[in-house]
Amino acid sequence: MKWIKVALVAIPLALNFAASSANAQDFPKGPVKIIVPFPPGGPTDTVGRLLAQKLQETWGQTVVLDYKPGAGTTIGVDFVAKAPPDGLTIGMVNSSFSVNPTLRKKLPYDTQKDLAGVTQLFNMQLAIVARPDAPFNNLKELIEYARKNPGKLNYGTPGPGSSTHLGAELLKREAGFDMQHIGMKGSAPAHTELMGGRLDLVVDPFLSILPYVQSGRMKVIATMGDKRVAGYDYPTVGDTLPGFNVGALLGFIAPAGTPKHILLKIQSDTAKALATVDVQKRAQDFGLQVVGSRPEQFDAFIGGEIKRWGRIVTEAKSNRNRKYKKCTCNLNHCTKFLQQRPAALT
Repeated sequence: MKWIKVALVAIPLALNFAASSANAQDFPKGPVKIIVPFPPGGPTDTVGRLLAQKLQETWGQTVVLDYKPGAGTTIGVDFVAKAPPDGLTIGMVNSSFSVNPTLRKKLPYDTQKDLAGVTQLFNMQLAIVARPDAPFNNLKELIEYARKNPGKLNYGTPGPGSSTHLGAELLKREAGFDMQHIGMKGSAPAHTELMGGRLDLVVDPFLSILPYVQSGRMKVIATMGDKRVAGYDYPTVGDTLPGFNVGALLGFIAPAGTPKHILLKIQSDTAKALATVDVQKRAQDFGLQVVGSRPEQFDAFIGGEIKRWGRIVTEAKSNRNRKYKKCTCNLNHCTKFLQQRPAALT
């Protein structure tokens, strides 16, 4: 009799598994939107378009990039959080996704309850760049210059609360020097301001600044990972400050409640796209490390990143050895790190 009971229990479980597998094979049944919460243009957009093309070929359905930039990526991410959980709306996110829960107290969504990880696409290196005529050529010279000229240097990032912004603030604290943050609305405006002479430095993903470096319009002061970018011989911050390591990510998310078999279908097909020769070649050209993690792995990674950035911001807030004053820069998109600006260090 026991085997009969086991069989009776196993039959519906098997039927459910078969139904989920069939549903996964049928996905998607309509056009798919990939919501991009940052402006179009640049290498990130190039990689996103290439992945969309690959998924469209696999699925036989239209896959389009829908740009919804603004508010430190929260506008686009909120759109994904409120979309139907059917897999037809996917979000592309960067490191702001794991930083915003700490810096933005009133997010219109709960990062870990209203959204589900699909896969981490890439690890990205960050880089510090300057104009070719800058009076420093490496991090050691930059630190020495900043200490001798307190309050003179500024730096731009794609926006406040990004990993580029917080990574630079962490570098300032660890190295003991100061430079004023200017938060721009994306990478392109920061590049323009740097080349126009209104910014002294820019901290940005390596893939975004690479074309300007290769054309001689910028020079790399240092990259911010613990290892040199594969295929390139630029120095790292860790060469001067051992142990320093700040990077960035690109990943796919979906609305919470999206069935697991759909999440796994998207992840599996994305992993196949990431493994193709042309995507691998493009990633290598841009200094990207391909990941392709499973949904539960990406969720765990994001949870860890939220805690890590939370610690960094908390430590910065509680640093009582510095005096603070209000930011007085004159660019339109100036922002204040933690609503305060460190006074010049000597």
